[in-house]
Amino acid sequence: MNAPVPQRTIRSVCPHDCPSVCALDVDILPDGTIGRVRGAKDDPYTAGVICEKVARYAERIHHPERLTHPLRRAGPKGAGHWQRISWDEALDEIASRFLEVENTHGPEAVWPYFYAGTMGHVHRDGIERLRAARGYSHQYDTICVGLPWPGYIAGTGLLGGVNPEQMAEADCVVIWGTNAVHTQVNVMTHAMRARKQRGAQIVVIDIYRNATMEQADMGLVLRPGTDGALAVAAMHVLLRDGLADREYMSEFTDFSPEFESHLQTRTPQWASEITGLSVAEIEAFAHLVGKTPRTFFRLGYGFSRQRNGSTAVHAALCIPAMTGAWRHRGGGAFHSNSGTFGLDKSRLEGAHLQKGNPRLLDMSEIGPILAGDAKALQGGGPVHAMIVQNTNPATVAPDQQKVREGLLRDDLFLVVHEQFMTETAELADIVLPATMFLEHNDYYTRGGHTRVLYGPAVVDAPGEARSNHDVINAIALRLGSDDPAFRTSDRDVVADTFARSNYPALEEVEKQGYVDRERPDDIARFANGFGWPDGRFRFQPDWQDVADRKGYRWTCDPADMPRFADHWAINEAADAEHPFKLATSPARAFLNSTFNQTPGSLKREGEPSVFIHPEDAVRLGIVEGDAVFVGNRRGQVALTARLHTGLRTGVLIAEGLHRNKAHRGGQGINMLTSAQPAPPFGGAAFHDAAAWLRKT
Repeated sequence: MNAPVPQRTIRSVCPHDCPSVCALDVDILPDGTIGRVRGAKDDPYTAGVICEKVARYAERIHHPERLTHPLRRAGPKGAGHWQRISWDEALDEIASRFLEVENTHGPEAVWPYFYAGTMGHVHRDGIERLRAARGYSHQYDTICVGLPWPGYIAGTGLLGGVNPEQMAEADCVVIWGTNAVHTQVNVMTHAMRARKQRGAQIVVIDIYRNATMEQADMGLVLRPGTDGALAVAAMHVLLRDGLADREYMSEFTDFSPEFESHLQTRTPQWASEITGLSVAEIEAFAHLVGKTPRTFFRLGYGFSRQRNGSTAVHAALCIPAMTGAWRHRGGGAFHSNSGTFGLDKSRLEGAHLQKGNPRLLDMSEIGPILAGDAKALQGGGPVHAMIVQNTNPATVAPDQQKVREGLLRDDLFLVVHEQFMTETAELADIVLPATMFLEHNDYYTRGGHTRVLYGPAVVDAPGEARSNHDVINAIALRLGSDDPAFRTSDRDVVADTFARSNYPALEEVEKQGYVDRERPDDIARFANGFGWPDGRFRFQPDWQDVADRKGYRWTCDPADMPRFADHWAINEAADAEHPFKLATSPARAFLNSTFNQTPGSLKREGEPSVFIHPEDAVRLGIVEGDAVFVGNRRGQVALTARLHTGLRTGVLIAEGLHRNKAHRGGQGINMLTSAQPAPPFGGAAFHDAAAWLRKT
């Protein structure tokens, strides 16, 4: 008789689209299933704390609705009729249809589409090998980082900053435009440590009193899209009241008399009219950060999701450059370390296989692209085939009506490789079952911190589920792309990438669990100069330099960009027909559309709802719990009204991407968001929609 297998605990990594990328301790039970999932206590950033949704991961990985076998559509698109098929049948049909499209319409008519459903580089980015080998249309990655990253780089010249663990050493922590309690709980771990150990003040700047602001010493509730106005008004006060570090600016920035003259017009009174804040609130914020040299600015993604998001991020980033906060440990700013890892992914992504110079299609414009918009198609022909991995555009992409109509086209062959029957999978011709992070090998980078972590395969996948890496390889081989890159294991790709990047050997990394890429503190704080050739932070950004450095393409006339850090009033304006501004903010228990099928998350979030200020509710005859419609020229969505005093009148907040079918009428919140590329280089303005609201 075999001895029982003992329970064990393994080290892994959360794979989901969050800057923390938490180190995990996962219990593997004797029957091979997973038990408790905890944050690793010996990881200095995770520090034993993870979000509630990942702590319940057993609900997700062992969910009875996981896909386990390949499926072929057996009726009209979207009707929900499926036939179980073998992997050989599925892969043969995919290869045959892709080759048919290549031969009839050219390889650019095939568009592989993916994003950050997994943050593991092998299983997320390996789809690029297939794209390169076949000459398929490229993907312009704008949906998340297209707005904030250019705004940050415009100031510093590098996408990097102070180690976020140093929040614990700050005397003031400014959490700007991110509801960290919902989206990155570890920010709160280190901010609260600063409060407990140093008496630090915590400032939260956002568009409603959310769970993060509830824990703040100073909470500033802005009108959506007005962050730039607050930033330049704060700088006006810093200069006016002698709180700017002129010595630091002279040595490390491009501060000029022209910029100072520009700021003289950006008074607190001017900003009050724009932001909804009082003059006293603006001046109190400026005085706090101006009199607290050791202030850490944690700049999030949320406030960038406006048409003026890039300029707003740049303007906020200018404040620590004016106060000289970068001089001090525990001071300065941070958004992402994604520009600092030094990884050579050329083999992983198949750079050596690239055929020609295919067009670059904006992922945020998937709706207009599939609808045949000539501009969105970059002057080329229609897309006739897609494979979608790691994302659910039928729910998460803007202008959802066009997305759905495009995915339902009879002349579009759609393959979806997924873990669940998502809204996008429901519209597919072929659905393939995918593995989860504990079922394959990968490495993960932390945009929100400094470590590269390794996560091994430790449990068996259910049924016939296969990894992204294996599926991409199998399709490529059937298409005739017989490069050795398509005959590797996922572990081999990790090892090769580490070797090419001059990292330690995989075996060494596996023993430790990570590679620490923390930069020396003086470099992280730009103590020897910023990332531009002259070493100076830019209050007057050169957006063309940003474009050249990162390969961005313009979506506006460069001459339209503000000359200096400023508030740029280009957002979708409320009007008599659309009197509200709507933001689609993140929920605590969902992550985009991930987790919106797990029992614990569904219980936490309840039904799809919208926050409305009580004064607006009274005016419209709405009470708590009323069924309402929110709509605009792009469509309408059914929600439940929730009264909330912690937002400005004229503002609506809808938290979380619930499943489309959870809404009465089956239309999700991104029915109302625009796919128009935001300036200067594209990006989805998810929190920038004008809308109306009425009772159903």
